[in-house]
Amino acid sequence: MLHKIDTDKMNRLMQTDEALKQIISQLIENHHRIVSEISHEIRNPLTLISSSLQLMQIHYPEIVSDPHWLQIVNNVDYMCQLLEELSAFNSSGSLHSSVFSMEQFLKEIVISFVISLDNENPDIEFTSSIPDDLGLFSGDKVKLREVILNLFKNAKEAIEGEGTIYLTARRESSSLLIELTDSGCGISDEYIKSIFEPFITYKKGGTGLGLPICKRIIEAHNGILSVHSVPGKGTTFSIVLPV
Repeated sequence: MLHKIDTDKMNRLMQTDEALKQIISQLIENHHRIVSEISHEIRNPLTLISSSLQLMQIHYPEIVSDPHWLQIVNNVDYMCQLLEELSAFNSSGSLHSSVFSMEQFLKEIVISFVISLDNENPDIEFTSSIPDDLGLFSGDKVKLREVILNLFKNAKEAIEGEGTIYLTARRESSSLLIELTDSGCGISDEYIKSIFEPFITYKKGGTGLGLPICKRIIEAHNGILSVHSVPGKGTTFSIVLPV
């Protein structure tokens, strides 16, 4: 797995020599292909195992009383989730761009999120400020939606009981700024330094790939994803996209 320090070094080398650029580009392409092939080969038998476990539970419902059954099912589900997110991380730098209204894009996501809050977390108050002058944006709509929804999910999980989540968006000259703030538990200085590193997670059941995927998607758009947090008070994730 290529980490940020590796890609930063390679990007600098690619700027110095055209022949070296072609070699490194081929190495990166091969790296992504190998990761995809490995994920695919593991996912197939794992899917069969998951299906078999479901059939066993149907045919032998008493098996759920076994103290190890739930652990086995949860471990298989976790591995399936890990492979899905590994594939998403591997392809997060590849964009399929289109031109769309950023205002409409954000409002559609907000409506979906509000509906989910009403059904699952009615004690969380959500507000947003999305002006009508955000204009058109050229980018990967599907991947950007994945970023926003992932940040919403993290904000929701950071709040225990009552709390607030606030989304703001504004256009500043040649940049678009999107901020998501929650009043949750916050992130300690010790943890915040590594939350964008792959496979590092401080959340039970997490894969450690959600935020790294978000960061790679934003960087593929030549943007910046950053975080500011105060433990016990809340967290703000900021997205800056060039327009």
